[in-house]
Amino acid sequence: MLIPQPYLLFLGDVTDPLAAKTARGIHIWRPEQCVGEIKLPGCTVSLGLDELDIPGAKARGAKTLVLGTANAGGYLPAHWLETIKSAIKAGMNVASGLHHRLVDEPELVALAQASGVELFDLRHMRPALSVGSGKKRSGKRILTVGTDCSVGKMYTSLALEAAMRARGMKADFRATGQTGILVAGEGIAVDAVIADFIAGAAEALSPANDDDHWDIVEGQGSLFHPSYAGVSMGLMHGAQPHWLVMCHEMGRPHMRHLPHQPMVSLKECVEANLRAAQVTSESVQLAGFAINTSSYSEEEALAYCAEVRAEFGLPATDPVRFGIDEIAALLQERG
Repeated sequence: MLIPQPYLLFLGDVTDPLAAKTARGIHIWRPEQCVGEIKLPGCTVSLGLDELDIPGAKARGAKTLVLGTANAGGYLPAHWLETIKSAIKAGMNVASGLHHRLVDEPELVALAQASGVELFDLRHMRPALSVGSGKKRSGKRILTVGTDCSVGKMYTSLALEAAMRARGMKADFRATGQTGILVAGEGIAVDAVIADFIAGAAEALSPANDDDHWDIVEGQGSLFHPSYAGVSMGLMHGAQPHWLVMCHEMGRPHMRHLPHQPMVSLKECVEANLRAAQVTSESVQLAGFAINTSSYSEEEALAYCAEVRAEFGLPATDPVRFGIDEIAALLQERG
């Protein structure tokens, strides 16, 4: 891993469980690398880890404080700085996926230099990029797409990697967001890439490979979200996917953070994504649906997945509750 492990996960003072998806994703996929969580007064979210202070986490061997929450705009709240400075003074590195860079805070930079630790701004760590070319390349690629933001594209991608590997398939998760980078140890945060280079970033993440090798590219945003559709489109064209997996949250009434923007139908979203993907991948197909049913009972979840399966004739599952092997099996069979 680029970022020294293990981690102390900082939850700030968030009250929205979705805001802690970075910390939650790390805990789910790399639990052995999480020594505990640290919160500020007013925080109502917990991962179920031991709640520690900086000295306690250091005593347990924590090497990096990870800012495990996200907010609209990706800014660094001023009242978080004392915790960050305390971690640096204790000899811990700090990793952040926010748009606001740690290295733009002179006091943090000076403290880090004095303490012999590093500041990792995940959204801004990437190789030199070219614009996308759209040229055909070998290997197979899957892209997770969504009806909205925060519907499980990263979780679905990682679950699919595990399921495909369990079937003996050569598959690698390709991270495009800060949480995925912390989980995988490499990647490019495409939402901080200059617009002209987003497709090129996706091409760099999933270069030509063996014909039987699968790259699973983590999707971002939604073609129907007014704030983030540009990122979604550039990522799609660069990924040049052979298959799409559609991610959706059951019962979500509107686009995240936009109550005036109603949720799109699955049918409309599928058609739009397939049409957009055909720009660089003429034979792209839909492999199935990954549905977050966490707000509903298991009986309701099974019924909804059955409805989607009947409508589209493809696998529909909640990867958390029911696994994702059915989609992995379809990909293995149809290649």
